[in-house]
Amino acid sequence: MTPTDPRPFAVVTDGGMDPLPSLHNDVPVAPFSVNFGEKSYPMTEITSQWLYQELRTNPVHPTSSQPSPQQWVDAFARAGEGEILAITVSSGLSGSRNAAEQARDLSGRRVTIHDSMTISGAQSFQVHAARVAAERGESLDTALAWMRQVRDETEFYFTIETLDYLRKGGRIGRVAAAMGGLLNLKPVITVDKSDGTYANVARVRSFKGSIEAMTQQVTKRYGEGTPLRVALMYGSHPEDADAALEQLRQRHPIVWTDRAGVNPVLSVHVGPRALEVTAAPGDWPWER
Repeated sequence: MTPTDPRPFAVVTDGGMDPLPSLHNDVPVAPFSVNFGEKSYPMTEITSQWLYQELRTNPVHPTSSQPSPQQWVDAFARAGEGEILAITVSSGLSGSRNAAEQARDLSGRRVTIHDSMTISGAQSFQVHAARVAAERGESLDTALAWMRQVRDETEFYFTIETLDYLRKGGRIGRVAAAMGGLLNLKPVITVDKSDGTYANVARVRSFKGSIEAMTQQVTKRYGEGTPLRVALMYGSHPEDADAALEQLRQRHPIVWTDRAGVNPVLSVHVGPRALEVTAAPGDWPWER
């Protein structure tokens, strides 16, 4: 912000968000990094396509690392002067919130930290709510209330073609991964709102079946016929997003939809072929 900027606060976030083109997601980002051995690549400097190629050819399996406190400080600086609202990926999935808290102390800035308790498209919904509040000149308290309401109403599910990447990244145990591979099971995973960690909600025997199971979870949550806002994040197969949206259209009026590719840091853990669905009912809270 500048001294003449009418917004009461600026919004920053971290690389846990997958930005959506039609939402107010264009905010300073404290990036995660992808690491191949001793080589580290900030997510802002690579693409998912590059990562997919590395996953096929590089014998070293990558890891990801959270933003450093200094990267958060740099994001605060890009936001300009004045008060800041920092929105982090779920603290149940990453230490990014802790880094943001350290950055607040280092910078001496007025920073309010909001734990989204989610990731990816669901995080982008909360960033959008915060930015709308700022653009409208609403208070920080109003922004926080809107984000909490969006968090409560929004559901996030994803499915993956293989469990190998979650296993290699230490996200699931070897026995669970081996059993999943043996039975060709594809999981449907959500983020538990009580603690912000991953939770399995379904297992099916094909990737096509897992897309159907995922959209059925959305309908089960909101009830058939409920108007929905739907965001889709796809990996190496954009057509997977088409299939999911068509299934949802058969059971719900879709009042808004958008899509984007899964960012490279998240792809480290889910692998090339993955699909995420973020859904919420009806209009945004400020439109009601």
